[in-house]
Amino acid sequence: MNNPVGTELGRMGLVGIVYHPHKPEAQALAASVGRWLAEQGVASVVAPGRDGDQSQNPVVSRMAELSLLIVLGGDGSTLRAAGYAAPHGVPIFGINLGRVGFLSEADPENWPTQLAAVLRGDWWLEERLMLRAYVERHNQKLAEFVALNDVVISRGRLARVVRLGLYVDNDYVTTYIADGLIVATPTGSTAYAMAAGGPLLWPRLPNFLVIPVAPHLSLDRAVVLHQTAVVSVEVNPEHEAALTADGQGPVSLQAGDRVIIGQHEHRCLFARVGSSSYFYHRLMERFGYWHPQAASG
Repeated sequence: MNNPVGTELGRMGLVGIVYHPHKPEAQALAASVGRWLAEQGVASVVAPGRDGDQSQNPVVSRMAELSLLIVLGGDGSTLRAAGYAAPHGVPIFGINLGRVGFLSEADPENWPTQLAAVLRGDWWLEERLMLRAYVERHNQKLAEFVALNDVVISRGRLARVVRLGLYVDNDYVTTYIADGLIVATPTGSTAYAMAAGGPLLWPRLPNFLVIPVAPHLSLDRAVVLHQTAVVSVEVNPEHEAALTADGQGPVSLQAGDRVIIGQHEHRCLFARVGSSSYFYHRLMERFGYWHPQAASG
């Protein structure tokens, strides 16, 4: 990584800016952020973020040179950016243009103030666990994924359950008869996992979750695993099943396939300003439960 905690990024060189390609306001804001950085003496490179092959993206191709990656979009944009920023140890600074913005550090109204704090060195580095998953079929490794939120194995288009055998570190645990199974990081605990009734985890915990979706006559509780655990899910659908990772995919699964999931060797890094306990009040704020006057009283 090009910048230790507390270093003024203005002395460190290039900043990348990626923006949501289908939001017109995102491109305009990206240009404004680039001009603002230039006024501070910081060089930047700007490009739309896209799904799929990123080899021609000018920001991604220069990732090893970056001190910071600014992401303009919602949490989906940040999830995609995590996949190519994490291997290079580049911190992400998100400006929220989406509906939720759990992962973002600023919004279109306050980004100059928040980003100025980063340039002054008034920031701290947050590390978050990521997952790596792949499909194994007839002892051959197929599609491979990286996920900051979750890996989901679910039924296909037909509303019929699938049978999913869960193994942890090669030991059989149970078989789920359910609509699906979510393997989620602490970051993903506020996403689909939460909707499925899973616990909310502090984002820097060294754990991940296994949560069934609509289980029928099978274990209906979340299982919390340590970061070094390796999960293997044996897929036995009577009909079709599919795998997605951070909403990307799907990959069709066949009877006898195994999905192998464990921690990624890299962590996703975020440049944060302000309190290290921001997660709790941000969570309550997003749900409409946060009342600053009650907290101060």
